[in-house]
Amino acid sequence: MRITRTATAFALILAATASADTVKLRSGAAISGTILKQTDRALWIDIGADVLEISMEQVDSVERQDAGSALTADDSRLFSTARDLPTLPPKELAKSLGPAVIKVSSPGGLGSGVIISPDGFAITNAHVIQGEQSLRATVWFRQPDGSLKRVEIDDVEIEAVSNSLDLALIRIRHPDGKPFQVAPMEMDDQVEAGQRVFAIGNPLGLERTLTEGVVSVPAMQLDGRAYIQTDTPINPGNSGGPLFNMRGEVVGITNMKITLGENVGFAIPARFVKDFVRHREAYAFNKNNPNSGHFYHPAPPRPAPGAPGELADGSSSPTPAAK
Repeated sequence: MRITRTATAFALILAATASADTVKLRSGAAISGTILKQTDRALWIDIGADVLEISMEQVDSVERQDAGSALTADDSRLFSTARDLPTLPPKELAKSLGPAVIKVSSPGGLGSGVIISPDGFAITNAHVIQGEQSLRATVWFRQPDGSLKRVEIDDVEIEAVSNSLDLALIRIRHPDGKPFQVAPMEMDDQVEAGQRVFAIGNPLGLERTLTEGVVSVPAMQLDGRAYIQTDTPINPGNSGGPLFNMRGEVVGITNMKITLGENVGFAIPARFVKDFVRHREAYAFNKNNPNSGHFYHPAPPRPAPGAPGELADGSSSPTPAAK
């Protein structure tokens, strides 16, 4: 165990609190503090006077404080952010974030979504619900024994839609009126090339699938908009699902991929998502307005000189990763 000073002494004098993380060692000792980072080989815990590095070989179990207690609601009160979240492996983050990821189904297909508010507000892609009003959400509720219960919810409302941003805000109703598990949005909007990220979604209908990769380009311009490019595998059904960093924050909403490319996927940056939610009144869905929430095919492109019917650059656009 790579702990300088005496771990046993620290364990004896540290009293666990309701807001502290607790690391139980195989020796029987327990250390309470704030976990700053955890990998497959070690974890780092801040005990106030010092930061201890502990080999995972010496760890019996880890009990973390409720992540929800560290969240700060945005002024819109429809999403939350958090500071100083610990860096953890995806397998650990998936345990707490999994219930915040949903499957969104309609008569025309399916996609993914992420719950951002305890009241049931969730983000998905506009193209996932394009032209649809009858939606169903599949939610996984954590049970007292730690297992997940799969529940289908038909009470889903479309709140706002932006076709230009490819974002939609929907609201689902808890069957028992209880608050939902949420995923925090990234606060600082700092995404860098090479940064590890992972996605959770329903590719090809395979529920609660986790894929991992890195940020290839933090801001790739496509059709006049900036996207996060990632090599995280993105497939049809992933659309509308979250792209997480290693602190469990939503850094983007996955929405498309290059069909003929190898792991060339894209996500809408979190800063656009937050702006969309804050100004949702401008994108309010109106079922009686034919221009609200419907998709119209673009006009045919002009043929290149001397090559009727072909695009001038010979390129093709990325395709949505849904339906």
